[in-house]
Amino acid sequence: MLDLEFAELTDPGRVRENNEDAVGHVLPATPAMVQSQGWFFCLADGMGAHAKGEVASRLAIDTALDGFRKIPKGVMHVSLLPRLVQEANAAVYDAGHAQGGGGMGCTFVGCALRFDSAVVAHVGDSRCYLLRNGILTQLTHDHTMANEQVRLGILSAADAGSGEGRHLLTRSIGQELFVAADTITVNIIPGDLLFLCSDGLHGYVEEQEIRFLLDTRKPLEEIATSLIAAANKAGGYDNVSVQLIRVRSVERMGLYRGRPYRLL
Repeated sequence: MLDLEFAELTDPGRVRENNEDAVGHVLPATPAMVQSQGWFFCLADGMGAHAKGEVASRLAIDTALDGFRKIPKGVMHVSLLPRLVQEANAAVYDAGHAQGGGGMGCTFVGCALRFDSAVVAHVGDSRCYLLRNGILTQLTHDHTMANEQVRLGILSAADAGSGEGRHLLTRSIGQELFVAADTITVNIIPGDLLFLCSDGLHGYVEEQEIRFLLDTRKPLEEIATSLIAAANKAGGYDNVSVQLIRVRSVERMGLYRGRPYRLL
């Protein structure tokens, strides 16, 4: 049976008064629900003036969590997660326009796990990584102007990491009536560590340091605290949130397959 341990932590940082990040999770209440429903973790980074970002991120997370709790038995995560993202998008879009003209939005990254698979869906620049055998792999690709310029050959990957375009989102929750989420399916094995974070971490802490802090057998709560401390040591200019999911055991079923994103 799939067995996980997890920890999550969010912090306003050292500069901002409000925390516009939000995190949430759904854990299976019974062994039967481990198979029929699975586990779900999600994180959002809000944007918008006058606390709208704080409202947007919390609304997106709560909408996605509620949708996951209501899924019919056995629905495949690879088809479910894009639907949850769209439901979150519609909720934030409607709330923004109800308050007058929009201006409310957030990023979103979610990870659902069942049997021996993890499905990740994301919009924006909040990320999901996989640490396996000491190798840290970024599973998501930031929806930013800088990344789009790299894809088109306008900008080098090295320049993209320091240019202004890295902060300009090309996709986000709540800005348009419809948003397309990117979805990745990963086959998981015991010992894997899945890691979700906002740009308050990856925007200020080098990936090499993140890998070093993750690659330990310390309790996940200690690792989460160390990651937040690293972001604050780097200036704490932004809100920062992390979710860590360590795989203890998996259940091989052979039934739950999207298009696998295989990692060697």
